[in-house]
Amino acid sequence: MSRTSGSDDAMQWDLSDLYNGPDDPQLDRDLDEALRRAEAFEQRWRGKINIEGGAAAAAVAEAVAELEGLLELVGKAASYAALLHTTDTTDTARGALLQSVQQRSTQIQQHVLFFDLEWMDVPDEAADRVLADPAVERHRHYLERQRRFRPHRLTEPEELIVNELANTGSRAWSRLFDEATAAMEFGVRVGGRTKRLNESQTLAMLYDARRERRRAAAAALTAGFKDNRRLLSYIFNTMVWDHEIGDRLRRYPDPMASRHLENEITGETVEAMMSACEQAYPAVHRYYRLKGRLLGIDGLKDYDRYAPVGGRLPSRSFARCRQMVLKAFKDFSAEAHRVVKDFFDRRWIDVEPRPGKVGGAFCAMTVPSVHPYVLCNYTKTLRDVMTVAHELGHGLHQTLSARMGYLQAHSPLTLAETASVFGEMLVFDRLVDELGETPAGLGLLCGKIEDTFATVFRQVVLTRFEQSLHEKRRAQGELPPEQIGELWMGANRPMHGDAVELTEDYSWWWLYIPHFIHSPFYCYAYSFGQLLVLALYRMYKQGGDGFVPAYMNLLASGGSDSPDRLLAAIGVDVHDEGFWAGGLALADQMVTQAEHLAETVSGQL
Repeated sequence: MSRTSGSDDAMQWDLSDLYNGPDDPQLDRDLDEALRRAEAFEQRWRGKINIEGGAAAAAVAEAVAELEGLLELVGKAASYAALLHTTDTTDTARGALLQSVQQRSTQIQQHVLFFDLEWMDVPDEAADRVLADPAVERHRHYLERQRRFRPHRLTEPEELIVNELANTGSRAWSRLFDEATAAMEFGVRVGGRTKRLNESQTLAMLYDARRERRRAAAAALTAGFKDNRRLLSYIFNTMVWDHEIGDRLRRYPDPMASRHLENEITGETVEAMMSACEQAYPAVHRYYRLKGRLLGIDGLKDYDRYAPVGGRLPSRSFARCRQMVLKAFKDFSAEAHRVVKDFFDRRWIDVEPRPGKVGGAFCAMTVPSVHPYVLCNYTKTLRDVMTVAHELGHGLHQTLSARMGYLQAHSPLTLAETASVFGEMLVFDRLVDELGETPAGLGLLCGKIEDTFATVFRQVVLTRFEQSLHEKRRAQGELPPEQIGELWMGANRPMHGDAVELTEDYSWWWLYIPHFIHSPFYCYAYSFGQLLVLALYRMYKQGGDGFVPAYMNLLASGGSDSPDRLLAAIGVDVHDEGFWAGGLALADQMVTQAEHLAETVSGQL
């Protein structure tokens, strides 16, 4: 389905590479074909994997290849329904399509679920023989990764029940959260008049140079969150409870254990990374004190954190954004430029904010046989330019890794943000060169520092909040929203110290963050990814002909190996404490650079 307008600023994506519309008969044919193949798969392979002495490696390889093909058909239909829904969550027909596809996907999955369970039941000696055989080279890491979940699997009848009930459980609650937040409007009182804005538009006002507008936006957001607190906090409580039940049934020792297993990283490594970030909070305090001085505000408040400082930053039409992003990627790599250019030329991006469209930005991988799609809510700021670069970095990563196939194309979350943050840095460097040592250059640098803080330190805060939320919910049962707000404030205070006053209103701002609902404990991967990229970008700037091809190969490897092995190939050791210190030192250096630049341009402010 192609929906476009005459202006690039209003570009809507063309989903016709998936299907020509919600009534495209090919969508039903694909799901019918996937069901037929799933039934045939079950008939052929059930009881043939976990057999006496273990199945032959060639048989396992053939079965996995067959499984991958039918799952891609399901993934294609599911991707289309989800993407269509995100651009207008108020359209009941789109919601119905999403639910129908989810239901049919579950039916298909019921026929193939046995395979992973049988493979996990194969004795270690027989499984090791299969994994060592060249016949399974194509899907070796997928098979290795599945066996890591062996201690946490349920019986097949239990897994079938859990999978089917998810449609009326966690998936349904996630959809309700998305639809509820997308439908929210906020009454922003400015100049004696009240404007009704959606979430993205209201959040964007927190970046306004006028404090009264920031204060008005914050007040409107708080009022909107409070008006919806009963529904949203009930969803939060239910999803945390759902997570607890899953952990108990699957014998996970703590709320983060399943995420660590998915991310192929140890809890000790994550805790070391988060603790290192917390020890670096003085740099955050130092920056916010600088910002208070630059703004002339004695007593910076939470709604002042993203206020622009320095000179007025220029706006950028989406057409200018396109030129800048493409030039940045082209200067880095001709291959990267070719991939990213397709997103613009072939309208794989949905640009404009619209009523009913989900807020924020994302890149959806869809399936390897098609291509990813990017959604953003572009409001012409330089920050939006870097957001587009961020999502197109994801698009580059996902396009390159498609060669690994449906089962191994996805990187674990610990690597998922690598290309996106790297893409941001490429565009940021170009903007720095353009603005130079000017008040606008100072504003750009401060904006980047704040984005870095949001990606490194704030994600640690969000993770600490989740830890406390899950711990308290498990100890006490359902929590009132006011108590959850206290946990939120307790997690936020260390990062902001005495440099930023967190107002009472801020205690409600946990209610709109989707990661807590869709992907519990996702957020620490952002911190990991940002610090990783700071280290990689330093390697890139230091030169060396080998970096770009090695980096592109890292992206193309997708999820075909563990993160530590993939990163070791380009000289990064995530177990080295110096790795985290190096990335944090660069963040501190950026604050020092801002302090010096502020002195340089002080007479122009």
